[in-house]
Amino acid sequence: MPNLVVDFDKLLTLSGTDLGVTEYIEITQEQINKFADATGDDQWIHVDPERAKDGPFGAPIAHGFLTLSLIIPFWGELFDVEGVTTKVNYGLDKVRFTSPVKVGSRIRMQATIADVTEVKGGAQIKVASTIEIEGQERPAVVAEFLARFYK
Repeated sequence: MPNLVVDFDKLLTLSGTDLGVTEYIEITQEQINKFADATGDDQWIHVDPERAKDGPFGAPIAHGFLTLSLIIPFWGELFDVEGVTTKVNYGLDKVRFTSPVKVGSRIRMQATIADVTEVKGGAQIKVASTIEIEGQERPAVVAEFLARFYK
């Protein structure tokens, strides 16, 4: 169950709402390998643990887009809207990959509803999200993503 579940009729009042943080998840080499297979991005820094030991980070790291894609399951932990017919991931306004995520790292997401606007047939929210790495001050990803909800 998400941290916050609201009815569509309350959505327009939520600008500035802090949604809190998700649970931590561990990034595994298996996840990275599957992402590499799915995207064709099999650069050694991601998929060759032996070679990556001697690389700039001392271990394999997750693809930035793998870490970014975890916004979707994290989002499901934090927020949901009832009373809608359709929920759409509408895109991103800003993304920065600010720190690499090494295999074995644990990450979580903190999110705030930055803005809510009406759109034809529904509402759009802009979510300021930060994917944090446990034990590190600098986050892995800072992103603003957009979601739409239609009645």
